[in-house]
Amino acid sequence: MKGTPLRTSPALRRKLISVAALSAALLAAASTASVSAAPDGDPQAAAVPAAQTEAAPGAPAERLIVGYKSDAAEAKSNPAAEADAAAKGKETGEDVDFQRRLGTGAALVDLGENLSSADVADVVAEYRADPQVAYVVPDRLNTPKADPNDTEYAKQWDLFESTAGMNVPAAWNTATGAGVTVAVIDTGYVAHSDLAANIVGGYDFIADTAVSVDGDGRDSNPADPGDWYNAGDCGSGVPASGSSWHGTHVAGTIAAVTDNGKGIAGIAHGAKISPLRVLGKCGGYDSDIIDAITWASGGTVSGVPANSNVAKVINMSLGGDGACTSATQTAINNAVNRGTTVVVAAGNENDNVANHSPGNCNNVISVAATSRTGARASYSNFGSLVDISAPGGQTSTGTANGILSTLNSGTKTPSGENYAYYQGTSMATPHIAGLAALLKSAKSSLTPAQIESAIKANARALPGACSGGCGAGLADAAKTVAAVTGTGGSTPGATFSSTTAVAVPDNGAAIESAIAVTGRTGNAPAALQVGVNITHTYRGDLVIDLVAPDGTAYRLKSSGSDSADDVVTTYSVNASSEVANGTWKLRVQDVAAQDTGRLNSWQLTF
Repeated sequence: MKGTPLRTSPALRRKLISVAALSAALLAAASTASVSAAPDGDPQAAAVPAAQTEAAPGAPAERLIVGYKSDAAEAKSNPAAEADAAAKGKETGEDVDFQRRLGTGAALVDLGENLSSADVADVVAEYRADPQVAYVVPDRLNTPKADPNDTEYAKQWDLFESTAGMNVPAAWNTATGAGVTVAVIDTGYVAHSDLAANIVGGYDFIADTAVSVDGDGRDSNPADPGDWYNAGDCGSGVPASGSSWHGTHVAGTIAAVTDNGKGIAGIAHGAKISPLRVLGKCGGYDSDIIDAITWASGGTVSGVPANSNVAKVINMSLGGDGACTSATQTAINNAVNRGTTVVVAAGNENDNVANHSPGNCNNVISVAATSRTGARASYSNFGSLVDISAPGGQTSTGTANGILSTLNSGTKTPSGENYAYYQGTSMATPHIAGLAALLKSAKSSLTPAQIESAIKANARALPGACSGGCGAGLADAAKTVAAVTGTGGSTPGATFSSTTAVAVPDNGAAIESAIAVTGRTGNAPAALQVGVNITHTYRGDLVIDLVAPDGTAYRLKSSGSDSADDVVTTYSVNASSEVANGTWKLRVQDVAAQDTGRLNSWQLTF
């Protein structure tokens, strides 16, 4: 969910798309991206899809994120990037200005005001035609993935109920999250006594004062001043809305203080929360989120002091429409390579997560939401890119069927602390971030890939229905912690892999790569982990199947409109009906023209 870009110039000069306006769209499927019309019949501009020119559906981008190839002068020199922006502007007749360097090394450029989609397409096409440019994507606006509801206190069914709870209390004898910092990239933090003891230093990454509301740009104070707005502030016809205190609700689920005689219990109540503020009035931009991901995981961001509270887990309960951009994927890859597990919301559109970022990014744990009955929540996104499900609530069946967590009673600015029920994949995501913190606390040597694999391998089947794909099932905290500490659960066993690269022909016949599995007993697990590494310039063209030794094919990925590059992810397959030993195959086919790829490697973990 995204809105029109902002800048730091006086007042709100641009129309915005608000959280409230888009909340009504949470239950609607995303429409297919259209092609921008080119001014004066310019064929180059016409070839740029709308998804590459918009900050939100129908709202032209006013900023672009440009990634240069590593050997380009613009990748290392701000003056060179500034000169290149000016040259692109002169060529297209637009006001193109270099703004700053992102933590990933990409350049943020501003396009000025009142551009049409066709104008933006001109600039995008100009950058795309430059052989020194690796990628150019719009600076999209993201919004919280939650649906606020009335305040009421009740027990936290999501932690312990046998039907659809996550079996958390039984994990606490082994791990509480002690020694782990979780970065909550969200709206910031509003003071709450049930959280205060577990809050450590964070940062306010909102560069645009029209979004930040607090009167300044980036600084070391991540306090949430409120994200309320008046009618029309965030778009024509958008009604007024009060403040959400979304980041504080998310943080409470992860690490609210426990055994303090009041309030709620946090899943990883021994962990620390580093609040990173990226969402303000009407949402937040990719550029700020990218820098927050970089800084949280220990990377360097120009103009921001070094992070003394490096996070081993990142929670992002936010998202927007469209493919995962190269800019965002680069930040995520870098964070994971530093050893940080990235947990993201699948989204609330009741749609395939392939259409929504960052839930469709590689190298993340993408989380769907379940109701109190253990079924996929009606709003939750789904699909093969979902990794795991967790309680997100379903308040349409009763307020107490939502997720209770820490909040504030202020309708605009902060007031008294309280607790409230929310629902959403925003609420499901911190359940998994909290579990990741428990695992890292229990065994500090775990890598992000091992954490993801353990969570999937120890999930249980959803007690309710799920259409479209809900990942490995409902996460089980106690079983997963027991697995990584060797006291129970299902520790992922031997890994069998193939590193022989195979070219995937463009719009051609399927290719197959084989792995011989030996030395196993009985059948394959109900959560067989299939790791895939494919380089491809348009992964939406790809159909991927796992073929068991008896020839049974399990569809891992269907073709679609997913316009991002590459497939680097782990799928979970219920292969419990298959004998483990034998020759397993990965079948990959490119079913559309104009893009090429290569299967680099794949693996099976039993």
